[in-house]
Amino acid sequence: MYDKLLQYIRSGHDFPQKETEAVRKYFEPVVFSKNTVIEKAGKVPQYLYYIVSGYLRLFYTDQNGSEVTTHINCPPGFFTSYSDFINAAVSENNVECITDAALLRISKENLDILISKSQAMKDFSISVFQQSIAYNENRSKELSVLNAEQRYLKLMKDYPEIIHNVPIQYIASFLGMKPESLSRIRRKIIN
Repeated sequence: MYDKLLQYIRSGHDFPQKETEAVRKYFEPVVFSKNTVIEKAGKVPQYLYYIVSGYLRLFYTDQNGSEVTTHINCPPGFFTSYSDFINAAVSENNVECITDAALLRISKENLDILISKSQAMKDFSISVFQQSIAYNENRSKELSVLNAEQRYLKLMKDYPEIIHNVPIQYIASFLGMKPESLSRIRRKIIN
């Protein structure tokens, strides 16, 4: 599990070999079953997760009691309710395993310790959070300028593995539409 994380870190950053032991020390391996909520709304998110395998989603429950999926992630990548995790704030979001998932997790306290001991890890962490901000800004723009079919086609092109591994109701919610609308779009594309 750690090898995948270290490979991910090194893919875009210089990361000294001597600092790999700190990563192994502070990241804890965990495995969760499908449909397990690993961070609950109404609480401060406890961990930042690195996804080794599996699919996770971030969702909240709206005023009508419907679940709204705001983010879906697959390996490799980090996942949590970022702003709430960083600010130690109570989150309105849940983090759920859509599939069985193998993860490495780190608490905010341990992340702060790791960052204080390692300039390379500090630089990498800043990069991860910057990517998260850029992704969220881009996603907001896409939701406002692309129509439903364009959003689905973009998801198919950029993340085809999500189409094959995530239930349609979560994909539809993530794309800002009802499952019936997504089913119509999928039929149209197939025909």
